Amino acid sequence: MTGASPSSVFEPKAGLPALGFGLGLRPEYYPDILDAAPPVDWFEAITENYLVPGGAPLEKLDRIAERYPLVLHGVSLSIGGTDPLNIEYLAQVKALAKRVAPAWISDHLCWSSQNGVYLHDLLPLPYNGETLRHVAARVRQVQDFLGRRILLENVSSYVDWNRSDMTEWDFVAALAEEADCLLLLDINNVYVSGHNHGFAPLDFINALPASRVAQFHLAGHSYNGDTIIDTHDAPVCDPVFALYGQAIARFGMVPTMIERDDNFPPFADLLGELARLRRIAAEQLTAPLAGAAQ
Repeated sequence: MTGASPSSVFEPKAGLPALGFGLGLRPEYYPDILDAAPPVDWFEAITENYLVPGGAPLEKLDRIAERYPLVLHGVSLSIGGTDPLNIEYLAQVKALAKRVAPAWISDHLCWSSQNGVYLHDLLPLPYNGETLRHVAARVRQVQDFLGRRILLENVSSYVDWNRSDMTEWDFVAALAEEADCLLLLDINNVYVSGHNHGFAPLDFINALPASRVAQFHLAGHSYNGDTIIDTHDAPVCDPVFALYGQAIARFGMVPTMIERDDNFPPFADLLGELARLRRIAAEQLTAPLAGAAQ
């Protein structure tokens, strides 16, 4: 293992390609990506930004897809909602996937619409058996429609439901098995929710089935008094980087990316954060060898 770069030791998981280290694709960085060909392994595109046929955004996405692997990450599926699934939206997602051939498609384990009104927020679910059966059935319907397994991301949360009778991590783990879907583990969201609700982030991480975790997210957050808000407007903090190292120890080399959605820094700053991820991964890979040598 000595001398191997972290990207070179990623292995395909759950039938998906081993993409390495990526960044969220944001319009603010189109010139940096298209003019400079930065050393990023892949990009994650927000699905809803590219559903309108034609236009500049889709043209940019096509050009980037010619140079880098892409994944699609949605915010409108409302997989936990009670409205019927939006088949028109799913048809648009399927058409976009046919166009750009993403390595995978993901969305959030939440609800975000009611009575046909989209709330523009990712709202937590009550964690119980009734919700589990409801969401699992909807996930299977989505996967059948798209013709592929999807990844679902744990969201950050600030309130609990009094109807919950299981932990979030037990619910997520059970859903992945029940629906035969994959998981996008947002490490920052685990840290945020752990702080807000008073649980240990490692309890969440250690409860998830390793065979289902196919992607990591990291991002920055902000404090609002004693509450942490998942704002994606700041650099990744040291505790979240440390938790990433622990996630690698638990799940192995999972494709990893950083999100930034506000207070956009120079693109070089994001490359610096990616470099730190690579160093953490390299330390995790060499740690067993170092221990054996003592």
